Amino acid sequence: MSSPRTIRISALLEDRDYDLQLTLVAGDKGLGRTLASPRIQKPGLALTGFTEHLHPHRVQVFGNTEISYLRTLSEAVQQEVLTRLFNEDLACVVVTKDLEPPRALVEACESSKLALMRTPLLSSVFIQQVQAFLEQALTERSSLHGVLMDVFGVGILLLGKSGIGKSEIALDLVMRGHRLVADDIVDVARRKAGAVYGAGNPVIQHHMEIRGLGIINIKDLFGVAAVREQKKIELVIELHEWDPEQEYDRLGVEDRFLDIVGVNVPLSVVPVRPGRNMATIIEVAARNQLLKHQGHHSAREFAERLNRSIAEGAMRRTLGEEVE
Repeated sequence: MSSPRTIRISALLEDRDYDLQLTLVAGDKGLGRTLASPRIQKPGLALTGFTEHLHPHRVQVFGNTEISYLRTLSEAVQQEVLTRLFNEDLACVVVTKDLEPPRALVEACESSKLALMRTPLLSSVFIQQVQAFLEQALTERSSLHGVLMDVFGVGILLLGKSGIGKSEIALDLVMRGHRLVADDIVDVARRKAGAVYGAGNPVIQHHMEIRGLGIINIKDLFGVAAVREQKKIELVIELHEWDPEQEYDRLGVEDRFLDIVGVNVPLSVVPVRPGRNMATIIEVAARNQLLKHQGHHSAREFAERLNRSIAEGAMRRTLGEEVE
């Protein structure tokens, strides 16, 4: 199940991967506030009293411009400005370039229970890095039961009920030189630009369960080139047991999609029965998806040619009848 995510302000201080280099100056009681948006804001004109476009619940970055402006004001005016500003329910304040925050700013943050932090990074560098951190931390996530493969560079998610043969098909694809991303549990996360990425669960990453053999380690058996850490999901193939009573798509003119954490991913439903070479079918599906990325839709192009042929045949018959 997917769920909206929030993080505590304290997570910014605890970060080690994005090199935010933050230290707490004041307002430790504000570390429990939460962030739900990766958007960052510099207060700018809000310090002069124009707060119409000041957004609450965001990280506020005070750079050289903001600190220099505050220092032009008397301490009493600074307190008045900051009190008005902090009434907007901000998330936290970060001072960049290791600038010394004015005493009024420190006191206002302390009294408002608003975390005040400092970093030696330039404002532009800090904003870029903290946005990357927040996008990763706040991205919508979910877990799916399936197998994720990289086939000809196309991320293909195999879905289907337990025992239908997803892992065996994936093993066949690995034997053909394709790469395993995740088996059994696929952790998916939405990224910016409407893309959804999948990765293996850290506990079982690079492992696969094959009935009759047990758990095997794909990385150890086939080498590092047979696996990858994550992949953008570009096609979902849902495997169904063959049902002679069910009507399956035989043309592929109409595109179908599956919603994964708010992103519509192309979907194909493929029936499984003895004698069908599923690995080959999935390879062809990957090639077909690559063609679609390049603007070629084979089924629609065929339908258009067929319609033109029918129309031309009807025209010839009409002309022949008129001649007679």
